[in-house]
Amino acid sequence: MRIAQLAPPFLSIPPARYGGTERVVHALTEELVRRGHAVTLFAAGTSQTSARLHPVCSAPLWDRGVADPLAIRALQVEEVVRRSGEFDVIHSHIEYLPWLAGERIRAPLVTTLHGRLDLPELRPLFAAHRGQALVSISSAQRRPMAGVPLNWVATVHNGLELENTYHLGSGRGGYLVYLGRISPEKDPVTAIRVAVGAGLRLKIAAWVHPDESEYFRTQVEPLLRHPLIEWVGEVDDVGKDELLGGARALLMPVAWDEPFGLVFIEALAAGTPVISRPRGSLPELIGEGEHGFLAETDEGLIKACHSLRSIDRRECRRRALECFSVSRMVDGYEDVYRALAPERWAGAQLAEVKMVVPQAAAFVPDPAPAGPEGGVAETSRAS
Repeated sequence: MRIAQLAPPFLSIPPARYGGTERVVHALTEELVRRGHAVTLFAAGTSQTSARLHPVCSAPLWDRGVADPLAIRALQVEEVVRRSGEFDVIHSHIEYLPWLAGERIRAPLVTTLHGRLDLPELRPLFAAHRGQALVSISSAQRRPMAGVPLNWVATVHNGLELENTYHLGSGRGGYLVYLGRISPEKDPVTAIRVAVGAGLRLKIAAWVHPDESEYFRTQVEPLLRHPLIEWVGEVDDVGKDELLGGARALLMPVAWDEPFGLVFIEALAAGTPVISRPRGSLPELIGEGEHGFLAETDEGLIKACHSLRSIDRRECRRRALECFSVSRMVDGYEDVYRALAPERWAGAQLAEVKMVVPQAAAFVPDPAPAGPEGGVAETSRAS
């Protein structure tokens, strides 16, 4: 199929360090290309991809200091509108902005929602666009929209290239690790309090978004003086693999209904148990007592820190590789594409049969005429 992937323009694809949605889009795009689909990625111009790259801005917006990022994002949608007739399906990861284009988009559009849906202003907006095809990344993500008649077409859990990125660790470092982003929703303050209460070292490897710098300065930074707490800062995949492999557990006591949380499956891939709260998607990702512990109170979280000997790290890794692989995620999205554009999917499959088995071509009707291959002169291919 001819598939457009619309990525947020804030970071490059893939991101060098922090970047959840961007990692998922990269993994999805690369596997779709590997499976023979013609994929065009609408993303920041510094992105590296096996697909055709349509640059929507010269550099990631978080690197440019753009005064009005919404203007760039609106232009991204206009570029998608202009080229929409070239695709069999358009897969958006940029929230609701493409919906405003309405019927100007000349191909089936599906939107994967990667963020929170519990903001009150979203309910009337989603209700006004109730016909849009939506994919959730967990069943829990849908709960805030209960009662709004939306067109949910699937739940597809996120997947990453876990097997070769993360390795089964021993946990012999003996420390706890907090990994990802500093924000009130991720609750590093509670993580520090629990680690100190448990008498265990805590390594904090995290990124501070400029919008959260005041929270970090006033709420988190003063707590880093405790001798059990070590600030590591932002790390890349190699650093994450090393930190997670040596940790006795990932301690991420989220204080909100996390829609998914890639850090949890990354930890499991390293064989590292998860200690968190039973909020949002966590009960979907973590088997209580099998892959970690979920507790609401500080006392419960501290108890979990001392109950980890019962967790089999090999079972944690098996869970991640079996349930959250790129292959499983892309299988789910191919099902979505097939349901949204069955004739185009069938045409693509027939074209593949003709290419692979040329002697059978006389018995296979030609698929519907394909649109133009799509702006190759105006796009670039990165590798």
